[in-house]
Amino acid sequence: MTVLTIGDIGVVSGMMHIGDEAMFEAARDELAARGVDIVGVSSAPAESERRYGVTMVPRLGFAGMDRAASQARLEELTDAAAGRGRLAAGDPAERVLAALDRVSGVLNAGGGNLASRWPVHIYERSALVAMARARGLPVVVTGQTFGPDLEHGDEERVASLVRAAALTSVRESVSGALVRSWGLPVVEGVDDASFLGWRSPAETGGGSGAVVVSLSGWFAGRSAPDVEQRMAELVDHAARTVGPVVFHAHFGPWGPGEEPAGDAALHERVRARMTETSRVLPTGDSVPAASLARSARLLITSRYHPAVFAAPAGVPVVALAADDYTRIKLSGALAHWGQSEVQDLDALPASAVDRADAGRDATSAAARERLEGLRSAAARWWDDVAGVLAG
Repeated sequence: MTVLTIGDIGVVSGMMHIGDEAMFEAARDELAARGVDIVGVSSAPAESERRYGVTMVPRLGFAGMDRAASQARLEELTDAAAGRGRLAAGDPAERVLAALDRVSGVLNAGGGNLASRWPVHIYERSALVAMARARGLPVVVTGQTFGPDLEHGDEERVASLVRAAALTSVRESVSGALVRSWGLPVVEGVDDASFLGWRSPAETGGGSGAVVVSLSGWFAGRSAPDVEQRMAELVDHAARTVGPVVFHAHFGPWGPGEEPAGDAALHERVRARMTETSRVLPTGDSVPAASLARSARLLITSRYHPAVFAAPAGVPVVALAADDYTRIKLSGALAHWGQSEVQDLDALPASAVDRADAGRDATSAAARERLEGLRSAAARWWDDVAGVLAG
């Protein structure tokens, strides 16, 4: 059996986004372990085929469209899938339509979270779900955050997408409550990439390596110099009181020797403000990034997936939230594992590092207590996904 799977993948302009890639990679691995192959949807199909070793098709053509054009495109694609119209020659969605002819279902994997700040993802996922249902194919939605900003009719679009799915899972309680407010069933669990590349339970224990730092440039309108100075002071304190510091960008140039960009450029600005020494590891792929986070003595992050990787291993996490969306995600990722140290970017007190470091034994014990139950729940989820999508 083969399943068409959409995430938010593809190295474009030399930039890797580890978190989005990790959720897709986890879906590929979990389905493969259950005898299900995938065809992926990618922004860079040829590049993704080389990395993942599976067939890829291009995205559906929504990039750069306004809402009116996106709605028209959604209807055009749905009509084409239902046999009520035809696409123009060379339309990028032709390969998606061809893939729908040979798959047994469609998986909307994590990545491209469904909120009004990214309408392209709402329209693209809605279109693919509508195309699948027009062909009579089952759909599963996995590992999502919904909202919290859902405007311009987006809440109904997302609710309709979930209504069309046979199964839906979310990764934190706020999204779960939203889905239930629509009168729809939902499974709440950990992020799909939580156990990506996990070798053994011995990986838990709180880590003994460096202080790993992974920062995002999304400051939600705050003064960049002010936030960067607060970040530098917080990391300096960690370097003095916890251990050596390693910066690792989760959105940065893919490959060593490239000019810093994205999070990597932010890291250089923060490092320039620090008084303590630090070093930098290149962005790289998802599995090594997960291993690094799990080996940390302490994680300081405003990116989501470093916390997703580190918390199951009992690594103390100090998370930095820019707005409601990032706070919901980071709080949700940590809550599964008994952690709660989330600070707003307006104030980054050194005491947050002190509390996380002092509580490392309790943090490690909490992760160990939860590990078997959460891993078993994740395995059951993927059993159900494979069962539905493989027919």
